[in-house]
Amino acid sequence: MTELLIVAFVALLVFGATRIPALGDALGRAVRGVRAAARGDRGPEQPPRP
Repeated sequence: MTELLIVAFVALLVFGATRIPALGDALGRAVRGVRAAARGDRGPEQPPRP
């Protein structure tokens, strides 16, 4: 637990308090993208073009 607090404090020092939420959001989107790629999910199916 102590290690996690140290990492969080260093991240706060490096990135600043205003950029931490944006970094968390980007990390969450990246994780969801990797999971979708691992499942083979390509998103909504597009109808074929005529």
